[in-house]
Amino acid sequence: MTSRTIDWEAIHRRLELAAIAITGGNGHGPEEVRRVLEARARAAAHPPTQADEAEQIEILAFTIAGETYGVETHYVREACQLKDLTFLPCTKPFLAGVMNRRGQVLAIVDLRKFFELPARGLTELSRVIVLRGSNSELGLLADTIEGVRTVIVSDLQEGLPTLTGIRERFLKGVTGQMLAVLEGGRLLMDASLKINEQVD
Repeated sequence: MTSRTIDWEAIHRRLELAAIAITGGNGHGPEEVRRVLEARARAAAHPPTQADEAEQIEILAFTIAGETYGVETHYVREACQLKDLTFLPCTKPFLAGVMNRRGQVLAIVDLRKFFELPARGLTELSRVIVLRGSNSELGLLADTIEGVRTVIVSDLQEGLPTLTGIRERFLKGVTGQMLAVLEGGRLLMDASLKINEQVD
């Protein structure tokens, strides 16, 4: 009999994202959570349809500057509240600073400035979406976390006239509900989003 290693970290991450999806980040009680989970279980018990059999991706949806974006949950380590942000001089304008996350320094990117969107300023409700790759982590600022959604890959449109320039470079596609799905891997690999400048 072969032994199989259980990725507990991945399981905990999916549970955290499920909690965000159920509560919308508002912290509903256990009764409400159980009710939503039971409803989802009943829906999952139905026979699969043609749409169910199509290739799907799971995304975490969030808003910035009044627009809705999403990134595949495969790249999402966690979503948390922004706190103790430390500004760093001599960095690019879209690098908001760094945050101490359980002893690790995490670079925080303001996508509003990176995508040249209208900036509304940080509030107490600002959230950070922590992306993780094979050897890098990155925090993305968000106004709100909308929850986890399933998107059918074939339904993604290539883009919109308003999504041009740098936003188009990181775009995986746009849903019919005007949700722009970003390429999480491309964001993690982009050198301009890393804090590597030195003060002279």
